[in-house]
Amino acid sequence: MDALLRAELAPSQLTVRDDSALHAGHPGAASGGGHYHVTIVSERFAGASRVARHRMVYDALRSLFPMRIHALAVSAFTEQEYSAQ
Repeated sequence: MDALLRAELAPSQLTVRDDSALHAGHPGAASGGGHYHVTIVSERFAGASRVARHRMVYDALRSLFPMRIHALAVSAFTEQEYSAQ
């Protein structure tokens, strides 16, 4: 995930958290796909809506669905938005 996101979105900051253990026994876990949360900061998100940003992340990771990723939560920011938090 890290390499795909870095190649596609050139983030200045990227954190990928594996939350799969929190979903043990979930029907989606049976397929082997994990649950993840991505926090990503990229200037490529400038001017893009929240939905558009999520689409950009999902598109970058398309090859990992559904076998490696079952569920993905995304927090996507520009540098300015992230700094203002």
